[in-house]
Amino acid sequence: MANIDEILAYARNQGCSDVHIGEDTGVTLRLDGQLVPYIQEYNNEEITQMILSMCKERLLDIVKAHQDADFVYVNNEGRHRVNIYFQQEHITAAIRIINNKIKSLEELKLPPVLNKLALLPRGLVLVTGPTGSGKSTTLAAMIDFVSSMRNCHILTIEDPIEYVYSHKQALIHQREVYEDVDSFDTALKSAMREDPDVILVGEMRDYETIQAVITLAETGHLVFSTLHTIGAPKTIDRIIDVFPPHKQDQIRTLLASVLQAVVTQQLLPLASGSGRTAALEVMVANDAIKNLIRENKAHQIDAMIQTGKNEGMISLNASLANLVRTGQVNQMIAEKYSLDVGELRQYL
Repeated sequence: MANIDEILAYARNQGCSDVHIGEDTGVTLRLDGQLVPYIQEYNNEEITQMILSMCKERLLDIVKAHQDADFVYVNNEGRHRVNIYFQQEHITAAIRIINNKIKSLEELKLPPVLNKLALLPRGLVLVTGPTGSGKSTTLAAMIDFVSSMRNCHILTIEDPIEYVYSHKQALIHQREVYEDVDSFDTALKSAMREDPDVILVGEMRDYETIQAVITLAETGHLVFSTLHTIGAPKTIDRIIDVFPPHKQDQIRTLLASVLQAVVTQQLLPLASGSGRTAALEVMVANDAIKNLIRENKAHQIDAMIQTGKNEGMISLNASLANLVRTGQVNQMIAEKYSLDVGELRQYL
């Protein structure tokens, strides 16, 4: 009998990051960034049964109405983030394997500046990158570090909840959209009345969320969130562009006052052929960078990052060059992920 838990257990044991399962396309795994076929084939009826077996009653009605569904599926192996969608009338699911253990910043080999950013008293810290670049894993490590170091109230607003945090020094409350609260908007409005010190917003996905996140940071909270952008300049431009033209100058000034850092990461396959590692760009918003944001000169930020090494800043190319020099990543792979290949070659 077809069993989704067997597939997920196999994927987890093999070190896969994702499972794709759908009618007519079967089961495909993502291992070290590459798509590989699953060892067994299933018919469409079995595929449908396996996908629906992950759904709670509330979700079954959504899926049967041919609407997309985002949720976490929990079994004996652990937690899995699931997105069910339809393509050419066929039910399909993308399943992300969530590690049972939250790795520390040191275990993830992330730079020490992230420890400092995690302990800031207030402001906005953004972790950005493409889908599957490890943003959630990095944020989880930062929140777990805060919990171990600060006596504070941490509030998370997520859709869905991926990592479940253990209480250390901090009191942690995790709210899941559509389970604990009806929308991001409601959760963000309520957050002000819930006495948080640190707030994690799973994703800045629309105008309302972005506006609310900036407001929360402005009112003296430390706020963490994510965006699907690559590089600090594009991240800043993306935030500003969400607002109508007559509000953009005001938002530039506001963003310049609250933004503390933008961390962009990408995951690269290791030269050994097994596993992946992160290349990071870290922008720390010093006075000079805040001034560039206010003056609508975000395109000049890359040059500031290159000269900000003493403040913990690192450019993506410097990070890629370091991975190549230490033999962790092949140069050809590094050039594929670089936004400026000529500059990367100069670094090398």
